[in-house]
Amino acid sequence: MNIIDNDLLSIQEARILVENAREAQKKLATFPQGKLDEIVEQMAAEMAKQAQELAVMSSDETDYGIWLDKYQKNRFVTEYLPTKLRGMTCVGIISHDEQNKTMDIGVPLGVIIGLCPATSPVSTTIYKALIAIKSGNAIIFSPHPRARKTIGKALDCMIRVAEGAGLPEGALAYLHTVTPSGTLELMNHPASTIIMNTGVPGMLKAANNSGKPVIYGGNGNGPAFIERTADIKQAVRDIIASKTFDNGVVSAAEHSVVVDRCIAAEVKREFKENGAYFMTAEESQQLSAHLFLANGCVDSEMVGKTASELAKCAGFSVPDHVRVLVSEQRYVSDDNPFTKEILCPVFAYYIEDDWMNACEKCIELLISEKNGHTLVIHSTDEAVISQFALKKPVGRVLVNTPASFGSMGATTNLFPAMTLGSGSAGAGITTDNVSPMNLIYIRKVGYGVRKSEDMTNSLFIEEPSPARDSQPSREYKIEDLQMLQQILKNVLQGI
Repeated sequence: MNIIDNDLLSIQEARILVENAREAQKKLATFPQGKLDEIVEQMAAEMAKQAQELAVMSSDETDYGIWLDKYQKNRFVTEYLPTKLRGMTCVGIISHDEQNKTMDIGVPLGVIIGLCPATSPVSTTIYKALIAIKSGNAIIFSPHPRARKTIGKALDCMIRVAEGAGLPEGALAYLHTVTPSGTLELMNHPASTIIMNTGVPGMLKAANNSGKPVIYGGNGNGPAFIERTADIKQAVRDIIASKTFDNGVVSAAEHSVVVDRCIAAEVKREFKENGAYFMTAEESQQLSAHLFLANGCVDSEMVGKTASELAKCAGFSVPDHVRVLVSEQRYVSDDNPFTKEILCPVFAYYIEDDWMNACEKCIELLISEKNGHTLVIHSTDEAVISQFALKKPVGRVLVNTPASFGSMGATTNLFPAMTLGSGSAGAGITTDNVSPMNLIYIRKVGYGVRKSEDMTNSLFIEEPSPARDSQPSREYKIEDLQMLQQILKNVLQGI
């Protein structure tokens, strides 16, 4: 009897992939930006043709969300993202300051290991492949087990087109025998450089333990605050549209809503008119029992289900027009599952006396998931908006926009991204909407503008004239130049 050890096969495949990618990236690093752009354009154009088919396939394979909404995400990364990548210089001379005699050189990081979520498998995979190649990096994917076939098909298509356009073989690849052991080998291999983990929290600890830099697009728990000066009708429409998009699987979507007490009645009425169902305490308890596992995490089988499907599972029914379930809450605590990320059309609802109390509530909600992903405020009071932006432990603050769309750069001018850094609490190296510029390092070039002998010449420091004020005539303070002069003297004297 033949026994196949998939772990060993996966580990061996991972080693081969990384070693091949390292050699391919050495060739890729010699490509000028124009050639990289040509490859990216052809990849995006081909994937735009496949966007609908892959959306249907991913919805069928994962049983998450709505294929039409996944199609829109696929179009976003194959049509809109390329428009933002055009003209962006990532490698070679990316800036040249003639006046100050400095240059910045963009240098690819090397071999990227990409982990993608089952909730947005196609759009995230395409996006990562495009920004990696744009910045001259090789990238190897470990497909999510729940979306393995769909991710594999998308990558097969991109590899064929990219290599046909001149991409070195092995610079874009993926693990075919997917096991945790193989994924660990990808991350820990000495030739891999950086890990991009989007929405796979189970692999975050292992990624951090690899000793490599980690870009982490992690758990959401984004609160949305509706302040008393907000356009209530628009705010409610935005929140409903965002939270029901792809049945709520977007991490950046609103997971809780905090409302100013003086407008609470109007806000609740508007939510009900737009398809929100406010559950009773008993119904919230019923839903909680079916939605969450014993460890407090959402049951993966409940992710991306409709409001009516969730209610049915919990043992109660809702009218046909209901689009989102709302649980009224008062406190944030580790024991309250409604304060956690909920990847379906359900959100918690809090009422606070004023914006200052709402501010504290939002902070509690953000730190409850410890990643500080995204915060939304609906307001026309710039002073309040500024306070929220200044005080919150969060990666991005969105103003008067739906969280799902604003965070990814669809309804804002943030970079169009499917990986939203959530590193404000240390989970990852950036809070950016991750772009190709996060996948390079900058080599600094500085031309000499002062001679060492000038630095040791007392004439370099001009004494202030009695006829003028006491400020030095040069742009530097005398004390600074004296210190610099002494340092240079010491260096020249070998001290």
